[in-house]
Amino acid sequence: MIVRDARPDDAEALAAIYGHHVLHGFGTFEEVPPDAAEIEQRRLNIAGRGLPYLVAEEDGKVLGFAYAAPFRLRAAYRYTVEDSVYIAPDAIGKGVGRTVLSAVLKACEDMGLRQVIAVIGDSGNAASIGLHTALGFAHMGVGHGFGFKKGRWVDLVLMQKPLNGGTERPPDAPGLTLSGV
Repeated sequence: MIVRDARPDDAEALAAIYGHHVLHGFGTFEEVPPDAAEIEQRRLNIAGRGLPYLVAEEDGKVLGFAYAAPFRLRAAYRYTVEDSVYIAPDAIGKGVGRTVLSAVLKACEDMGLRQVIAVIGDSGNAASIGLHTALGFAHMGVGHGFGFKKGRWVDLVLMQKPLNGGTERPPDAPGLTLSGV
């Protein structure tokens, strides 16, 4: 398995993976899967900010993807990102999520970022909660009933991982550019 930057020609595979989770899970609160063109626009927005948007690939097949996006677009949040990770249904449980999300975290650390937030859909999402716990995220809390999908209320689980010493000292990098992209 290799991890690499996502490319425009990955859009169909990314849309298929994400679409599966939109239709069959609660990890995202979207209810209608976006098409490949929309996924590519989202990728370009993230890559245009210099943030990692990575895929895990094996034998030419995209098995999953992960990325970091700005947490909020106000200047004081320039050192904080929110991660996302989605794995093809036939690749779940094979270490793909850990591999690709670890690479995203490393890229964020290399950028001098200080906090990564995981906003996990569904308090029953044991796979994502377990993955984030294994990668050093701490549980921050649960927002009960933040969404309504598939006929039921869905919680949000918030987790956080400090990078580069977190809040121990002032930042020594410029952080994200949050406007103009």
